[in-house]
Amino acid sequence: MRRRTLDPRPNWQQRVEQYGLHFHTLRGEPYWDESACYTFSKYEIDTIERATYALFDMCVELVQHVIDEKMFGLFLIPPEYEDLVVQSWDDEHPSIYGRFDLAFDGVGPPKMLEFNADTPTGLVEAGVAQWFWLKDVDERADQFNSIHERLIEGWKHIHAGDDTPIHFAAISGEVEDYITVEYLRDTAIQAGFKTDYLDVEAIGWDQNRRTFVDRTGRPIQRIFKLYPWEWLIRDNFGKNILQSKTRWMEPAWKMILSSKSILPLLHQLNPDSPYLLPAWFDEPESGDYVRKPIHAREGANIRVVRNGRTELETDGPYQVGRDVVYQQLFPLPSYDGRYPVIGSWVINGWAAGIGIREDDGIVTTNTSRFIPHQMTD
Repeated sequence: MRRRTLDPRPNWQQRVEQYGLHFHTLRGEPYWDESACYTFSKYEIDTIERATYALFDMCVELVQHVIDEKMFGLFLIPPEYEDLVVQSWDDEHPSIYGRFDLAFDGVGPPKMLEFNADTPTGLVEAGVAQWFWLKDVDERADQFNSIHERLIEGWKHIHAGDDTPIHFAAISGEVEDYITVEYLRDTAIQAGFKTDYLDVEAIGWDQNRRTFVDRTGRPIQRIFKLYPWEWLIRDNFGKNILQSKTRWMEPAWKMILSSKSILPLLHQLNPDSPYLLPAWFDEPESGDYVRKPIHAREGANIRVVRNGRTELETDGPYQVGRDVVYQQLFPLPSYDGRYPVIGSWVINGWAAGIGIREDDGIVTTNTSRFIPHQMTD
């Protein structure tokens, strides 16, 4: 694994916009950054792939364990939603994707930092933009990337057993969310689904029929929402879920895996796994560790502690009280003062490809750059 400096393509902004990546620049700085790329040997990619499958298997087993032991409180799931989670799991409501954030230096085993199990941001960059970048810079080169094909396969698998139309929804005015959802909707259309898009704010509730409806009053039978489960179940409007027969994607059982409470439990259940870092619900008395809010996102409200002293703390909107976990600090590899985190995608149960986020600091945030990658012989 190494970092190579490159010359960006002429008019690279227009190139990535052709593939829907209109959020390539943030606050005047490139978010999509093709002035460099990371290269991996086939052995390194195989190592990431093995880790991804092992971690996904452990996560699936964890869901069953949490349900069997009725551990919903650790995940801040309100009691009235427990049956919804259990039913979605028992009825095998399908999941399309998830992304493991891994620390990897090409030498030791990849270490799981967290699992992004609910929201799919990063798919357009990883699945589409970096593939076309690769073909432009070296048509014969290869990349660990079957994301697009796996998405279509995943939707086809669902469609074969249930062709109920799907509504796709995102928060209005959020360009990244809208483009991500439209990309997913396009892959569902290619798989044969009838679909429609609507803003989250446009979702209505028909009290007489006890069903969610779209802006035309049509019942929403199935919906993909780019809106975190932990937000949805705490909205007053969201409580209508408990009366409705609408099916949700990602499914309700993802409330478990989208919580950082999985980190201590995974380690407790799999203490010898080379891919897991020690993690705890109680603050360690010594050592180097990271405090993470159970439901925080995008590197918000993170505290890094070394030798008992706070070295770094990020801002954010999340209230930090008792609802936190602690994970052993793992030194990210540094390449010229830049720290990469590898996002390894699981699509329809397959390890499907990676996307790399890079920052000048050790905490990956919503402004960290996306760097493409390629495989070498």
